[in-house]
Amino acid sequence: MDLFSLTVKKAVLLGGGGVLGAAMAKGLLEAGADVAVCDLDPARAQAVVDVMPKGASMAKAYKIDAMDSASIKSTAKDIFCDFGGVDILVNAVGGNMKAATTSEEVSFFDLNGDVLEKVVRLNLMAGAVLPTQVFGREMVKNEEGGVIINISSMNSFRPLTRIPGYSAAKAAVSNFTQWLSTDLARQYGDKIRVNAIAPGFFLTEQNRYLLTDPETGGFTPRGRTIVEHTPMGRLGQPEDLVGTLVWLCSDASRFVTGIVVPVDGGFSAFSGV
Repeated sequence: MDLFSLTVKKAVLLGGGGVLGAAMAKGLLEAGADVAVCDLDPARAQAVVDVMPKGASMAKAYKIDAMDSASIKSTAKDIFCDFGGVDILVNAVGGNMKAATTSEEVSFFDLNGDVLEKVVRLNLMAGAVLPTQVFGREMVKNEEGGVIINISSMNSFRPLTRIPGYSAAKAAVSNFTQWLSTDLARQYGDKIRVNAIAPGFFLTEQNRYLLTDPETGGFTPRGRTIVEHTPMGRLGQPEDLVGTLVWLCSDASRFVTGIVVPVDGGFSAFSGV
């Protein structure tokens, strides 16, 4: 089981103030890693750190604007100073916006192009490309290399209705993951591995308005359809991501790079019949 240990590893997790990010940060810490929890809202990052278990590993909160390369570089300097290096980068920044979502009243042709562009930039550039450029540049200098994990989505396998910008961006994240894994392996051999996790349907603040009815507290028709098309018959819980994350970050997956792992309760395997 030592293969799965992250003891002495230094991890950076962007988007750590979110529901899924917080669970992943806690999972990395419990696997033995020191964790830098980064978020646009430093109070949210600190709140995650405050409830994490106290032990041999260290967790510290940082403010970072993943849309801004200068902010990433500034925060990276602080993290390298505090942690002495980085072995694991988890890019968990992302989400959709209501103004980039179609409805019975709003067609695709009515969507604001600037908002769609912001969703793509949030999920692709801030959610994968920009942080990897900054942290990856230093990680390739590590004697033992490092691991980069991107967060894709079920939308990268089959685009869902109503969220065109988010679907396109997550498909790009999966493609970028494959491209980067090949590029870095050809340059550095097995030193840097790049993989992605594609969560199925988890209830977050970004999708709550699509999946739940605030008046009844139950599912919307869309939410019910999703559960009906998930063979396990439920939405994912944030902790469901931790095992896959630890596996991909540890030596247990040391010959694994360039893959996108669905954690979806069987959604991607079900034809609907």
